[in-house]
Amino acid sequence: MFNGRWKPLTRADPGGGSRVAQVPPPPSGIQAMIRGSGRRASQPSAYTRHSNGIEQFFDQIQSEPGLRILDLSGASQANIAFITNLGHKLYSEDLLQSLDLAFGDGDFFANQLEPARAAAFLAQSLSFPDEEFDGVLAWDVLEYLAPPLLAAAVERLNRAMKPGSALLAMFHAEERAEAIPVYYYRICDASTLLLTFRQERRPAQYFNNRAVERLFQSCAAVKFFLTRDALREVIVRR
Repeated sequence: MFNGRWKPLTRADPGGGSRVAQVPPPPSGIQAMIRGSGRRASQPSAYTRHSNGIEQFFDQIQSEPGLRILDLSGASQANIAFITNLGHKLYSEDLLQSLDLAFGDGDFFANQLEPARAAAFLAQSLSFPDEEFDGVLAWDVLEYLAPPLLAAAVERLNRAMKPGSALLAMFHAEERAEAIPVYYYRICDASTLLLTFRQERRPAQYFNNRAVERLFQSCAAVKFFLTRDALREVIVRR
């Protein structure tokens, strides 16, 4: 199943490696989740930021060529170029878009609690061989999975990672926020990200440090990086 759906991305192939080449607009039910197409007055449409998390992620993989990296923010030419220039293979899936397609026809979070629908989503979007990847860029997508589906998704990602590999995730630190900004994450260099505003939407839950530690309790280590823009960067070691 994996080999038939996924292929490594190259600089000349920005649309490959993803399960969905062209995706229709999300179902109308998902609009209850999204807080309009605009953004807060204080929210820039795009900005660059230093990232200790991405710096540590690449510190681990730069010295060894030919690794396999999974990017869950969707295919982008910036990420393809940077990672393939390091000599690695990149596989891509816009997991948030896949979530919207799978659960957006009605109550987004309630639909995720239906066992049959959750199982179909996992089989379609997160079905990988064991120890397939040397690193995973999860970005902020884990914030939009209801707890049972989140636990199953993390377990699948954990199995798909090789021992000693790293996963990078982002969690918003605004405890009382009803809606948080969603971004596309584009790699500028080994320590800098370009964040482009995508939409605002309601998270499944608030993640403090303890909640993140519980989420990855089966992993070898969890390291947090504090930032100035209300994003908590987390490096998880398999």
